[in-house]
Amino acid sequence: MNVLTGLVTGNGALRRLALALAATVIVAGCASRPDTGQAPGSESAVSAGEADLYDSEIDDTNDPLEIPNRFLFAFNMTLDVFIIKPAAATYRFLVPTPVRDSLRSFLRNLRTPVILANDLFQGEFERAQTTLTRFALNTTVGVVGLFDVADGWGYAFHDEDFGQTLGSYGIGEGVYLVLPLFGPSSVRDGVGLGVDVFLDPLTYVASEYDLEAEFLSRPLAEGIDKRSRNIETLEDLQRDSIDFYARVRSLYRQSRRNQIENGRAAPQPLPGLSTNDFEYELDDEQVGNVD
Repeated sequence: MNVLTGLVTGNGALRRLALALAATVIVAGCASRPDTGQAPGSESAVSAGEADLYDSEIDDTNDPLEIPNRFLFAFNMTLDVFIIKPAAATYRFLVPTPVRDSLRSFLRNLRTPVILANDLFQGEFERAQTTLTRFALNTTVGVVGLFDVADGWGYAFHDEDFGQTLGSYGIGEGVYLVLPLFGPSSVRDGVGLGVDVFLDPLTYVASEYDLEAEFLSRPLAEGIDKRSRNIETLEDLQRDSIDFYARVRSLYRQSRRNQIENGRAAPQPLPGLSTNDFEYELDDEQVGNVD
């Protein structure tokens, strides 16, 4: 029985895959914040009319499952209030910033195979070369990825996933979904999430050597780290939103469009918030592409 067959059919394998996907939601749902596509330091406060104008560019009518989506959104928010946010706040309070930055760099380095595969699937060969160079430099000079020395040498980090790959070929998002624990998603991005799990070599390592706990610790750590960097931002966003569900839905779609276009989408400022309020997770290349 080969590794892939063992992953799918072996004893407890489906449970491992389900747990892996569930853990990844901390990144996609509770931990994620809107991506404006603007460089840090630029001003972005806009009027309600301007907000309505750019919101109209995103088709928010494609939400036929809005009633169950709102129920699941409330469930995810409850989970965030009682579990995710307190854990993130504790992590930020106890762990010094340099250590948190090293952890983020290490986790990004582990994600290299998935990013590289999607670079190649999209025909982005220069970005694929950057991904490989970053991995080589950060794994060696950067001590297994603990230090992002490649960024200082001009090789900026960028992220890719299979949902973006599908979008780059013109495949629409399909129905908007809010998944339990996973948070905002769509049919396309949900499929992409599953494909990325199978593209990740660590999936097969975990299956072969019974390393479920170690495999799950990575997306959990990613989620807590991202959430810790955006505690105040999400509080401000929720406080300034008349309908937080609708705002998250709109911003999720804006963020995905910006990611699919590698930062070339028109800037989408947030009403009532300055971009100075955000701890940016934009690809560093994207920042340079936006005026």
